[in-house]
Amino acid sequence: MKEYTGDLIRNVAIVGHGGAGTTSLTEALLYRSHTISRMCKVEDGQTTTDFEPEEIKRGVSVSATLAPLEWEGVKINFIDTPGFADFVAEVKGAFRAVDSVLIVVSATSGVQIGTEQCWKLAEEVGLPRLIFVNKMDRENADYDNILDNLRAKIGGKKILPLELPLGKEENFCGVIDVFNQKAYRGNGNGADEIEVPADMKDWVEDAHTKMVEAAVEADDEVMEKYLEGEEISDDTIMRCLVKGIREGIIFPVLCGSAFKNIGLGRCLNAIVNYTFPAVLNEFEVENLATGKTERRDANAPMAALVFKTMADPFVGRLSFVRVFSGVISSDSSVYNASREEMEKVGSVFTMRGKTQIPMKKIVAGDIGVISRLQYTATGDTLSDKNNPVVFKPINFPLPMYSRAIYPKKKGDEEKITAALNRLMDEDPTIIVARNPVTKELLISGMGDQHLEIVMERMTRKFGVEAELRPPMIEYKETIRGTVEVEGKYKKQTGGHGQYGHVVIRMEPLPPGSGFVFEDKIFGGAVPRQYIPAVEKGMREAIQEGVLAGYPVVDLKITLLDGSYHTVDSSEMAFKVASHMAFQKGCEQAKPVLMEPYYNLDVYCDERVTGDIISDLNGKRGRILGMQSEEDGRACVKAQVPYAEILDYAVDLRALTQGTGTFEMKFDHYEDVPARTAEKIIAERKNRKKA
Repeated sequence: MKEYTGDLIRNVAIVGHGGAGTTSLTEALLYRSHTISRMCKVEDGQTTTDFEPEEIKRGVSVSATLAPLEWEGVKINFIDTPGFADFVAEVKGAFRAVDSVLIVVSATSGVQIGTEQCWKLAEEVGLPRLIFVNKMDRENADYDNILDNLRAKIGGKKILPLELPLGKEENFCGVIDVFNQKAYRGNGNGADEIEVPADMKDWVEDAHTKMVEAAVEADDEVMEKYLEGEEISDDTIMRCLVKGIREGIIFPVLCGSAFKNIGLGRCLNAIVNYTFPAVLNEFEVENLATGKTERRDANAPMAALVFKTMADPFVGRLSFVRVFSGVISSDSSVYNASREEMEKVGSVFTMRGKTQIPMKKIVAGDIGVISRLQYTATGDTLSDKNNPVVFKPINFPLPMYSRAIYPKKKGDEEKITAALNRLMDEDPTIIVARNPVTKELLISGMGDQHLEIVMERMTRKFGVEAELRPPMIEYKETIRGTVEVEGKYKKQTGGHGQYGHVVIRMEPLPPGSGFVFEDKIFGGAVPRQYIPAVEKGMREAIQEGVLAGYPVVDLKITLLDGSYHTVDSSEMAFKVASHMAFQKGCEQAKPVLMEPYYNLDVYCDERVTGDIISDLNGKRGRILGMQSEEDGRACVKAQVPYAEILDYAVDLRALTQGTGTFEMKFDHYEDVPARTAEKIIAERKNRKKA
């Protein structure tokens, strides 16, 4: 691939709902541009951008994959992104590297949940959007319905068809260019030009009139001339059209078939002609010297953002970077402003799927890959050390689904930790932490499929096998009554015996008080040197309650009385006596099992709030209220037992078709209902026996 300057580079993310055909379209565009010599199908497992074994196995994309090609003297860096909700972080990372978005919509399914989600993400970061209606050759494909669907659900009046289909369903054979009112068969180049069919001329003229009206609205001066009846030249209309697309005033709609290779050349033409040349975009950074936010252009000192990382056990860490200004050359040094570390750059290259393509340098506006950077991770900024700046961090979603991870082989714990640390470099939405109470290693991600794929990658890349289990719930025990009991430990052996005797009062404390020990011994009934042993014995004893062996909290133990033997008493004897008294006291003081309750904020469309509330009520939740968010969504607030929401990421995805998100935070402990407590206690005892 030859070298290109930034004005001849386009960076485009291809997005859509799973099944709309983003990967098939990427493959077809690569083939149409003669970048690859053979077009493969997703079902065959040999497409350029779905090359990971996990993707081939499932037939879906799980990673954002770079796929550069050359078209009409322009380099287009396509990034094929996943359409499944669990991998939305890949889309967010890609959106920080591109200047426009190509949204793929199925001609049979129309706008789906994933389409809406991608549209909102693009809107949040202000990216221009082009729409490609794929699968026009399929049965039940209806272009007019799709346009109505697009206007109703995402773009409103901004949706503007720049192409119309030539033929329908199995007879679909080409496209009609609305701007020049000409029809093109197949690939859509000049040799394929034909006359617009007579029965379609009215439709084309109407679409052309609407296009002109939409285009002139992008320029007030031209709009004024148009309203005064002046004739507007085609060049002016095109200039206004491009301005409107780049400013997000117009969302053009193209159509075609990736499978039949129809309309793809014209799609590439639209990307070259309508979208931003990479260097025209100004960007925003924080100047570390002044602490102020600045707007810069491609002529500023070097600044680049690492938007994706791949971990490979053989090649090492691969850092995908978008250079916004300056140049990153091979065999140079760059400054990681995010971590205040210098990094040595070896070779730089681009990637088409898994194929590396050498480059001498990555210029402003281009996307490339750097291998083996020592300190750099996803979201970091590489800049000129003499002019350090940082980009705003990539706003990755918080993980919503947690599982405990157990090695399949003994002794693999350290290998698992090392492998997961490498995978966390690759995927910022993975969080690994050890629960200090249950001692379990927990891994959190976006959903069940996300973690399933993480496990498969860990086995494939690092040779470590593990299984996922529901995390243990941090149940606790407490008491509701006050009792006085004694514990006496007396053991006679051949030599010195053992003797310890304590009398205690056990009483409940308010929630959150923990454990309090008080000494009220008078007259030396228990010698002073043994009282620390009594307290230590009690602190050991509260680690395992009498109901199910969970820690006991929120109680006070007062040492009231006791007795000792001048020869047989010892610290150990008093510790054992304390254990005995504690056990007896807990059994008599109305012990109860408690479970953690979490505050849950569920963000969803207003139309599904009823389903959300009904589901939470079924999970023993308490609805605290509902409020409207700035983005137009609703937030349902509730308190729910943690035991009921271990799989809430999966449940919510089913309820909202993948659009719902939630945040949860521990709030307090409450008594477990009697019937539920019986089951938990029985399961705990069975587990201990096993």
